[in-house]
Amino acid sequence: MGDPTAAGLPAFGVRRLLYVGTGALSVAHMPFWLNWLRQGYPGLEVRPLITRSAERFVTRGALAPLAGREALLDVWPDGPVHAAPHVELAEWAEAVVVHPASLNFLARLALGLADTPVMLALQCTLAPVVLAPSLPPGALNSPAYRRHRAALQERPNVSVVPPTPGLSSTTGRMDASLAAPLPELLTAAERLRTRADALADGGSRDSEPAGTATHPEHRAEVAR
Repeated sequence: MGDPTAAGLPAFGVRRLLYVGTGALSVAHMPFWLNWLRQGYPGLEVRPLITRSAERFVTRGALAPLAGREALLDVWPDGPVHAAPHVELAEWAEAVVVHPASLNFLARLALGLADTPVMLALQCTLAPVVLAPSLPPGALNSPAYRRHRAALQERPNVSVVPPTPGLSSTTGRMDASLAAPLPELLTAAERLRTRADALADGGSRDSEPAGTATHPEHRAEVAR
């Protein structure tokens, strides 16, 4: 496939995506979305990672073939390693999506906890981080969720995509809050990325010596 936008897919200028799944029921759809990414963005490297609680609903064995690489588990290695996993994740990822993001995961991230490799990586990375909350009935308007969402939204590289109303598998009513579709997360990540690039470009121009912009010979020296 050529240009993804020609097929109606969101523009996405990222080459390496860390795709995190947490312990909400909709993580069972992660294989579907991995296949969607692979078909729609063939040049994109995707590294899937799931939390311990996500293992109740999806297996790494189902994710690895669709990603074309090992699916990671968010635990510290038992034995010696040649590189710190949290540093490697933070350095590798050009963008991160957490889809779905459970209330527990959101709360831990908002509070600054760093007790697992991915949690520590997300506390340290400058890459865009986009979260798709998946919440049980009553959680959307709870003080805890609203406080943690507000704290995360204050971070310049983080976006929380609002959930959509959906059917609760427990109550049978439309009182659950389901994770937004993955294309919405890619759009949010691209928005964060382009904004960061624009700010970086503006900062570079602002840091030029006074008078540089009015002297062509100075601009030539900078260009060289």
